[in-house]
Amino acid sequence: MNAEMVMQGLETLGKDRLKKMYVSNGAQEPLFGVATGEMKPMVKQIRINQELAEQLYATGNYDAMYFAGIIADPNGMTVADYDRWIDAAYFYMISDFVVAVTLSEADIAQEVADQWIASGDELRMSAGWSCYCWLIGNRPDREFSADKLSGLLDLVKETIHGAPERAQYSMNNFLYTVATSYMPLHEKAIETAKAVGPVEVKKEKGKSKHIEAMVNIEKFMAKGKIGFKRKHVRC
Repeated sequence: MNAEMVMQGLETLGKDRLKKMYVSNGAQEPLFGVATGEMKPMVKQIRINQELAEQLYATGNYDAMYFAGIIADPNGMTVADYDRWIDAAYFYMISDFVVAVTLSEADIAQEVADQWIASGDELRMSAGWSCYCWLIGNRPDREFSADKLSGLLDLVKETIHGAPERAQYSMNNFLYTVATSYMPLHEKAIETAKAVGPVEVKKEKGKSKHIEAMVNIEKFMAKGKIGFKRKHVRC
């Protein structure tokens, strides 16, 4: 199956309702509006194909870019490749749910995520923090340095209130993920979330809103699922 065939297949799966929803979240033309679950039959035919993934990602079509993330070879991509992908990620659904997800399955995930977090660029920062969320929520605790993650908790505490909008969401999710999925720092993550408190997210358009990690942490704890790890990150 080549790129043209994939694009034709995606177009037939597009739905106006989903297209409108994606656009309302920041997606731009071109896109078809394909439900991610509808992509699975084609994904099973292709499996992993980095060359095809690159061709599809380069189209700029949101659905094709998402599909590219599913069939990409995470360890077949270099730091420069991931930088190129994040450069083309024009809104958070690509940076956080395509690029960050793909990166989270690579051996260089933490290295790249650290660079993006320190970049000062909104979507790079958001993708970096999101990558850690995908990592922590999937990989065994032993694969992480508690000291390093503790330092990242401190960084969130010190900088989240002044961070760019999308980075605030991802940093807030990082607090939640460490508290619920990384047992060595469960208590510190809770303490940090309490210290951070509500975070006011100021939007360019519309009213600002408040997000608070501790609210979601308490809901998760009430379910008795502390230590939860997902089996898979990509579809």
